[in-house]
Amino acid sequence: MRRILPVSAASFSRRGALIGALALAACGRKGEAEPPPAKAARNMTLQDAVAGEWRSAADKARDPWRHPVETLEFWGLKPGQTVVEFWPGAGWYTDILAPYLAANKGRLIAADLEPSDPASAEIVEAYRARLKARPKIYGDVQVTAFGPTSGPVAPAGGADLVLFLRNLHNWMAAGIAEKAFRDAFAALKPGGVLGVEEHRAAPGGVQDVLAASGYVQEAYAVRLAQEAGFVLDKTSEINANPADTRDHPFGVWTLPPVRLTAPRGEPADPSFDRTKYDAIGESDRMTLRLVKPAA
Repeated sequence: MRRILPVSAASFSRRGALIGALALAACGRKGEAEPPPAKAARNMTLQDAVAGEWRSAADKARDPWRHPVETLEFWGLKPGQTVVEFWPGAGWYTDILAPYLAANKGRLIAADLEPSDPASAEIVEAYRARLKARPKIYGDVQVTAFGPTSGPVAPAGGADLVLFLRNLHNWMAAGIAEKAFRDAFAALKPGGVLGVEEHRAAPGGVQDVLAASGYVQEAYAVRLAQEAGFVLDKTSEINANPADTRDHPFGVWTLPPVRLTAPRGEPADPSFDRTKYDAIGESDRMTLRLVKPAA
């Protein structure tokens, strides 16, 4: 039987590690040269958004692992939609979604970290500042919050598409995974889609409810969604990586793009041999399309 744990101090210590990782990602962008502001073209295609000059070279280098065009098409992204992105982090997917939606009469709502401490508040403020600096590119993105005590992430029944992008393990660690699915269900229109991309554990055995390795069993993720009322529509192997053995010394964070050489929160180990982990590339990931029933 699956154990559902309350939010605990241990859970939030892991959440603190997440906040630290997001902060490092955000700080890494500060030194990048910002291209000059450019007005987003109307009727922008998804391919145009992915190729956009505003995306950093480092982010574009990850496209072969994350397959943004194919993944968003699989989930059914279309012009004019209202999309909710949970925990956008430093904005990897926001850099694609916001310009595309802004140019096609759509709307992006970013359900960011609930600013419960200075570190999370700083990450949210950095995200807001990034959007505010280039309004012609990003359009009018609404920033809301998702966390243990947050309210609705979006107006009830108003979203066409909600996205969980490599964050389910973080919510499991914090004891708020069930809440994430409930909040997504409430935000979606009947017939709306929940897209999930998550590091995929090997099937079978017992799922660690705190997802300490960063990996989640696909069947477990589907069950959480079904318990919230979703129906599994289809799955895809777009983001699969058969080379990922899932048995790395520092969990999924041993692999690119994080590339840990020591346990999370400890100083890097310069003697750690990264050769085989870099050869694996990014993690094996499930890609799920779940639907809120129309009736």
